[in-house]
Amino acid sequence: MLKAIAFTVCVSIMAGVCPASAIAGTVMTVLVTGANRGIGLEMVKQLQSRGMDVIGTARKPGEAAELKATGARVEQLDVTDADSLAALARRLDGVKIDMLINNAGIGGHTAASFAETDFTQLDKTFAVNTLGPMRVTQALLPHLRRGEQKTVIQISSRMGSIEGNEGGYYGYRASKTALNMMNSSLALELGEQGFTCVVVHPGWVQTDMGGAGADITPEVSVKGLLDVFAGLGPGDNGKFYDYQGKKIPW
Repeated sequence: MLKAIAFTVCVSIMAGVCPASAIAGTVMTVLVTGANRGIGLEMVKQLQSRGMDVIGTARKPGEAAELKATGARVEQLDVTDADSLAALARRLDGVKIDMLINNAGIGGHTAASFAETDFTQLDKTFAVNTLGPMRVTQALLPHLRRGEQKTVIQISSRMGSIEGNEGGYYGYRASKTALNMMNSSLALELGEQGFTCVVVHPGWVQTDMGGAGADITPEVSVKGLLDVFAGLGPGDNGKFYDYQGKKIPW
């Protein structure tokens, strides 16, 4: 309950209900991976422009001009590289992180059928989409323990739902299903330590991955996600929601 109230206060600040300066000490620190484009970039924009302390990561910060323009702290990170993760943790030594948003991901599907599936491509998809978020969470666990909110968000997909499977996209679907299971185990372990770990589906979004014909814009998706995050509490630990707060079947 306290976590939900605290985040609601922060969202009120973001929405302009009251100035951040009026509530000293309530501003959250949020780290967003894969923040140089798409949903990640929009997440940083909406958080940073409304008073949150945001750390955005990119594999190539030198090429992340839009991310730098938000005013957020920009850090280099390759979620598949152990050395990169260790270096990030060192640079953030002493920094508390209230919320980690594991957004970095790839589509990883070019095959039209199972017979054409490239397993080398699948290896990379799992490395980024499944193991990447877990590596980041593990590396930043000491920072999250220092935070007040102790919230871990995995940007997953309804395509990871086994019940909702419509076929195809073997690597992407499986990588997100595996991420969901990893988060479920994480939630069981860390929930006892005051953490809330959830997976969310951002919708079919008009990004490089989603394509121009997708249902919603990054702005709509991120606004909805922030609303969902505002209401999270201990009872949501281990749950799977979409950007409108609706539960998604496993």
